[in-house]
Amino acid sequence: MKIKLKYPIYIVSKGRWDSRLTSKSLESMGVPYFIVVEEQEYKQYCSVINKDKVLVLDRKYQDEYDTFDNLGNTKSKGPGAARNFAWEHSIDQGYKRHWVMDDNIHTFFRFNNNRFTPVADGTILRCMEDFVDRYINVVIAGPNYFMFVSRKTIMPPFVVNTRIYSCNLIQNDIHYRWRGRYNEDTDLSLRILKDGLCTIQFNAFLQLKSPTQTVQGGCTGEFYKDEGTLPKSKILVHMHPDVTRLVWKFSRWHHTVDYSKFKKNKLIKRKDINIDQLPKVDNYGMKFKIIKKKVQDK
Repeated sequence: MKIKLKYPIYIVSKGRWDSRLTSKSLESMGVPYFIVVEEQEYKQYCSVINKDKVLVLDRKYQDEYDTFDNLGNTKSKGPGAARNFAWEHSIDQGYKRHWVMDDNIHTFFRFNNNRFTPVADGTILRCMEDFVDRYINVVIAGPNYFMFVSRKTIMPPFVVNTRIYSCNLIQNDIHYRWRGRYNEDTDLSLRILKDGLCTIQFNAFLQLKSPTQTVQGGCTGEFYKDEGTLPKSKILVHMHPDVTRLVWKFSRWHHTVDYSKFKKNKLIKRKDINIDQLPKVDNYGMKFKIIKKKVQDK
């Protein structure tokens, strides 16, 4: 880790101390983080992760969480309460922004010259932090999914004003908080965009995340294993009927969102930063390196 991050990282996790994909990824990159867990699973997580990194979710965040439905405590309230806990924890630590990540991210990539290159440290996270900090109205940002970027297509380095999923860099002083039993990430992005603010989704930096329902624990165990994806799509349509509708594709229900109306939200640069004086190319010391793997005889 040659470049220190500006903002803390929080992973929210439940029932995945055995897989802990995001934790393993950040550990291999030498990136510090906290992981937020429920009290009954604290010992299991501490058995595989340094206990100084493990934060116990305050129950009041679950009790006070707005699920945006009338089901109360009859089923899991999802990860939103833990995300709100992480948000307040970072504020208490005096930070301007914080990262909050799902617990099923395998690794991170730099996408450059249409090549996917896995990264060995957290430099790409610092690149995103610095880029976002050049603007006064970008309140949430993050890397795109690996599977949504095509090696054979010319892709812009970033896209403005769309949803940010699974790996979120959030400005702390905004009045929004996570809500909703499902699809809380899309809901947060939409509320921000509807108020004229901006999001940035990076294609230059990517996350490889496990597809929905493929990793045990988390929302798979709480929701999708038994009820599929219809309820999570329906609640988003209920929240934002003006821009969202239900669709059937890939053999299951999905939601689709029309982000075109948010093109009018324009990035506003900070007046104290002259972008023209910045280097045209700054690789932050990153270099391509071929790593030869040892081949073991079977």
